[in-house]
Amino acid sequence: MGKAITTTRAQESTNAIERLYVTMRHLFNRGFYKPNGVSGEALKNALLSLRPEIYGSVAEDKAELNGLIYVLERLPEGIEQCRFINLTSDEGFGISHIAPIIPPKRRRNCYRIDDEQMNIEITRGRSDIYDILTHLTFLFIESDKICKRVLIPETEKTIRDWSKLEKTVSKDKITQEEREIALIHTANILGRSFEEIVEVYGKFATKDNPERFLKIVYWLGKLALEEEVTGEKRAVTFSSLLRERLGHHIHGERWANNIKEALKKHGLLSRPIHIISANMHSVMNSLFAKKALKAEFPNSDSLEIYEALSSSGNTSLRQKVQDVAEKNGMISLKDTSGTNIDVQIFDLAKLTEDACCYDSPEATDAKKPVIFVMDYAFGEQAYETIDEFLKPFGNKKKKAIFLNVESISIMGKAGILEGGKGDLMIPSAHIFEGTADNYPFKNELCAKDFEGYDLKVFEGTMVTVLGTSLQNKDILKFFHKSTWNVIGLEMEGVHYQKAIQSASKIRKSIKSDVKVRYAYYASDNPLETGSTLASGGLGTTGVKPTYLITDRILKQIFNS
Repeated sequence: MGKAITTTRAQESTNAIERLYVTMRHLFNRGFYKPNGVSGEALKNALLSLRPEIYGSVAEDKAELNGLIYVLERLPEGIEQCRFINLTSDEGFGISHIAPIIPPKRRRNCYRIDDEQMNIEITRGRSDIYDILTHLTFLFIESDKICKRVLIPETEKTIRDWSKLEKTVSKDKITQEEREIALIHTANILGRSFEEIVEVYGKFATKDNPERFLKIVYWLGKLALEEEVTGEKRAVTFSSLLRERLGHHIHGERWANNIKEALKKHGLLSRPIHIISANMHSVMNSLFAKKALKAEFPNSDSLEIYEALSSSGNTSLRQKVQDVAEKNGMISLKDTSGTNIDVQIFDLAKLTEDACCYDSPEATDAKKPVIFVMDYAFGEQAYETIDEFLKPFGNKKKKAIFLNVESISIMGKAGILEGGKGDLMIPSAHIFEGTADNYPFKNELCAKDFEGYDLKVFEGTMVTVLGTSLQNKDILKFFHKSTWNVIGLEMEGVHYQKAIQSASKIRKSIKSDVKVRYAYYASDNPLETGSTLASGGLGTTGVKPTYLITDRILKQIFNS
């Protein structure tokens, strides 16, 4: 007899990811599924087999609190109360009387149709669906945990802790003593200490809903209990219009055409164009903040100014910089296409020396570059938007105008596999998780560009993952320690590069030697416990790498 072949945790995890995505695509094509049905259980089992770092103790009996915070920041408020969740295309809900609910950490329009139904608009492609279904699966697992802990076996009765929590939640106002008693009961229900529950209670509380945490626990348990006792099933559905439209670049095409129309309107279509994928503040602030705020910060270095601008209380400072930018050729385009990607266009011919912090390029105004900044795309949406933008502008009736794209620069946040939050990653290639697809390229940025700033800089391959929620240490250690030499993980690199290569090498819609720049700063280290995305944001740690990368991109553009 030969030796039994055993699989490694990395192989098991890879298989679990594959099962998740195959199941999700099957359910999307099917049009619906029940979380506690056969398909829903398949998703749960795959997620429990994978045990992603971001979901912490999801596979244990006790509740996962940090993962719950992370998920609910990305899903619409009140979703835990809804038995029916409907994923839809942009189907005109915006013209109804129903106000959209927008999650704080994920810009998507959601509509509470009635007491039992939440509609979530999908306008950013399959990555959005994968993201939502993964988070919902986590919620359903946590919901089932609560049900198992409060339902007395072989009866339809619940434990005393649950009835006490139910009584407290039904009150309009509760005293501090009542709150603490309810939290003690909740701690027992969730299998966590009172100290842990008190800490997380404050993180969920809002001004309008201070008891939000107690209500979330109650509703998660309530729907699972009703399904178990009365058979009232929860369901996730996909609208027929969403299934029909997905993959056809409807929103990306609308987005790209809106921008090209704006470029045409301002006489910028024939000018050299430099595309930057970044946030909506770093390029504007890098160009104008130091001179715009010289009265407020006469002796400060740039970093102190940028940290002040990133503070939520400094609205007037940000407005002052924006006013200077708009007087010096900045055009802001708020998204109306459904992509949720805003745009800024900087006409470098309109820069004045007393406003701009960089030396104006030496060229006639007709030859001076245009910087086109687009907000972060989400996963596969990066391909949809850039692919559409790089196409010629026009149709068969009019002669198509080919854009003069000189460079494409991608700045982003990513998970790092060696180092910590705020450190830098400079990729030389992107590989696509779960496939052998790989995209090597010449990066105009290198580690030497960032030396001397007390940040660690890593060069190597980066893996584009199907979802940040689906990574565990076993897979990431394999990527990092194998000959793939992976330094980090993100969600858009392959999709951007796929669009760039097809436009420059195959379709010839842009020049074949278009310059490409990629640089990422670390938002988390998923190999370190306590440093995952669920551990919280970067705060001011992200200011230094953000502006350092932006500065290097802008210097190359101005010196080109």
